[in-house]
Amino acid sequence: MFNHIAVVGAGAVGSFYGAMLARAGHRVTLIGRPAHVQAIERDGLKLDLGTSSETEIIRLEASSDLSSLRTADLLLFCVKSTDSASVALQIAPNLSPQALIMSLQNGVENASMIARNLPNAVIPAVVYVATELPAPGFVKHNGRGELVIGSMQNSRLSDPEKTLSDIVALFASAQIPVQISQNVMAELWSKLMINCAFNAISGLAQIQYEKLGALESIRITQAALIKEVIAVAHADGIPLSEPVALQAVAQIYVTMGSQKSSTAQDMARAKPSEIDHLNGFIVRRGQDLGVATPVNQALFALVKLVESTYTPHG
Repeated sequence: MFNHIAVVGAGAVGSFYGAMLARAGHRVTLIGRPAHVQAIERDGLKLDLGTSSETEIIRLEASSDLSSLRTADLLLFCVKSTDSASVALQIAPNLSPQALIMSLQNGVENASMIARNLPNAVIPAVVYVATELPAPGFVKHNGRGELVIGSMQNSRLSDPEKTLSDIVALFASAQIPVQISQNVMAELWSKLMINCAFNAISGLAQIQYEKLGALESIRITQAALIKEVIAVAHADGIPLSEPVALQAVAQIYVTMGSQKSSTAQDMARAKPSEIDHLNGFIVRRGQDLGVATPVNQALFALVKLVESTYTPHG
């Protein structure tokens, strides 16, 4: 089992999983922004699970210094997709060669990008959780939390089955369900499809998922987005099902109704989003494969237009 878990890029997602593992008695270090780290060092990490009026205080290590990675044997890699390559290179001098990396990120390219820049074994994870950071040192859970994991084609693991089972057991101890998939790339594409259907629209409108589902015009637009993602996925050799996808979208209106997308949270703070790795990725991949993606292109362009208005320090 794992003795020291480090979370790199401890924003809303990383802080939630780190808090749950620490709450279950595991040694966890969150590596994040100074304001978040200082608040945790001073007051502990406040965790709101939405199940009671009381916020739990989770005591765990927090740091902005990458040298605290040195003893970690499991790394939860939670940085924005745009920063995957640069952060992989930054952590390289402080990472044990035996440390296992789990990529808990949006998009389909991150695990291979990390593996290109580090010699460590990388496990792609598909994340289905609704979380936010209302303030430094405070993580709020709005729904779900399950992970889907699998091994990459070149997994670098001596015993992939045992390693994946160890991860399942670790998270189970923290009451987080983890499913092992034999085709994790298809699972990542399925999540990408959901992100393409929700993130940009939620970001541009700054409204929660349940309100998207209430408008027929938005449901029609989301169905069109999904058709395009499926067409690109099929051209890329990834089989996806349209009925299953539409069912998943309908479910999210309910299970994550109060959530705004990570893109919406970034746009509210005038921060660059991951849109290049979501709808933008579908547009690029579609161009490479000769598949038209006009609806994804429109939403991608609109988010980029809004981002172009941000001041450099925003």
